[in-house]
Amino acid sequence: MGAMRADRLLSLLLLLQNRGRMTAPELAEELEVSVRTVYRDIDALGASGIPVYADRGPAGGYRLLDGYRTRLTGLTGDEADSLFLAGMPGPATELGLGADLATAQLKLRAALPAELGERSRRIQERFHLDAPGWFRDAEEVPHLGAVAEAVWRPRALRVDYRRWRGEVRRKVHPLGLVLKGGIWYLVARAEGAESAESTESGAESVRTYRVSRILDAEVLEETFERPTGFDLAAHWAESSRRLEEMRFQGEAELLLTPRGLRLLPMKFGAAGEAAVAAAGPPDADGRARVVLPVESLPVATHDVLWLGAEADVLGPPELREAVARTITELAQRYAPSG
Repeated sequence: MGAMRADRLLSLLLLLQNRGRMTAPELAEELEVSVRTVYRDIDALGASGIPVYADRGPAGGYRLLDGYRTRLTGLTGDEADSLFLAGMPGPATELGLGADLATAQLKLRAALPAELGERSRRIQERFHLDAPGWFRDAEEVPHLGAVAEAVWRPRALRVDYRRWRGEVRRKVHPLGLVLKGGIWYLVARAEGAESAESTESGAESVRTYRVSRILDAEVLEETFERPTGFDLAAHWAESSRRLEEMRFQGEAELLLTPRGLRLLPMKFGAAGEAAVAAAGPPDADGRARVVLPVESLPVATHDVLWLGAEADVLGPPELREAVARTITELAQRYAPSG
């Protein structure tokens, strides 16, 4: 019996054990095979001594003999690894672990006592994590599989990478993958790399690469030692904090309408929430003064214009002038001709 069919038969057996009675079309949909294949697999299970029974009638289907439970629920290494992505079926599939995750969940549920198995089923039915943000197409990451392989084995990786200053070829030691807001990032160590966002360690540095910008990736046979004490989560938190500090270059003083105050957290996240929390008392028109951290002058101008008539720029003068200049240009562009 081929390994693929053996895995499918085990999955069929675990489905019947976990869910009770299931029809052939339901099993076919779960296993992604034809109904005819399900019939053959049911016959194979019966021939091997598994007590599978067919219930006739409109509410019929296949079920196991009451009280029968398989003990073939041990997890393979890949299945155990995939459980750490149990709440993220999409990312698990992108990493090539989708089938391992599905089988691991079946095995785990089969090994649980009945009440815990039912509890896990209810949780999976009623809670779902959708990591990507709204209104944004998923990025193409054709080399994610190669990157994940290099991270796991571990092996050095040679990549062609697109930066804003042009393309570069670099050999890196991949330390981990991070999924942030639906975007995959590779955290890796590269010799001789210089970056304000890197953590220097002698001639080497730890940098962050956006996986969608990897133009080509080759997994090498060269192995490497991970930095002693390196913690991926801690590194990501620290690099994110430093990036936030670098991001804001000044402050804007705004006078916001009540609607503008409600819009601020939607546009600026935590920074907007903090600005609203520290807002001054409203004036007679209900407008309140807030101080908001801003990026460069062009970015700040764009952000303030997004608020439209809900915001008056009180300062700094250069931001107020840039907003006024942009509004004047737009008014002239859209002025009626003749």
